[in-house]
Amino acid sequence: MNDQTHPAAIRVFIALAPPDHAKDELVRALRSGYAAHPDVRWNRVEDWHITLAFLGELPPATARLLRAPLAALASDRPPLGLALRGSGVFDDRVLWSGIDGDLDELHLLAADVRALVKASGITFEERPLRPHLTLARARRGDRTSMTDIARTIAGFSGAPWPAARLHLVGSSAVRGRGPVHYRDIESWAFAG
Repeated sequence: MNDQTHPAAIRVFIALAPPDHAKDELVRALRSGYAAHPDVRWNRVEDWHITLAFLGELPPATARLLRAPLAALASDRPPLGLALRGSGVFDDRVLWSGIDGDLDELHLLAADVRALVKASGITFEERPLRPHLTLARARRGDRTSMTDIARTIAGFSGAPWPAARLHLVGSSAVRGRGPVHYRDIESWAFAG
């Protein structure tokens, strides 16, 4: 395939990303899970994020329409104080780490981001915000590994950190056999 080919659609979302030191703390806590469950589909650490709004598949030009409004939104807000805490499982298959800290501000930010997307004329399926990082997915038929790993990090409590940037993120719309790779379309610093 020609590397210069531009995709017709990309999967787009707006998110916050923990800093490397926060991710490193959680990786250390997950070591026994990595060792005991090597067949789990672990998400790439560099792709860990807190989704504020998942927009689905969009043409790249449509995603770019969000740049100016998101930049303005970020420039009017201070960073949020967040931390990674505990763990859990969605649907017996998805392992996650929880988020703690300025949760009221996080919910307000997500609401403002979603209102901005709607005002830009982009429709998307709104889901309730459940702040988390998705860490891994179980293979089909595996109903135990996620719960086992979640138990090992249930008491995890990471150091607080400032969520300093708002990210507009894209990935290939077509999923292959390998992990999905995310890339920033653009990101903006919060004020202060």
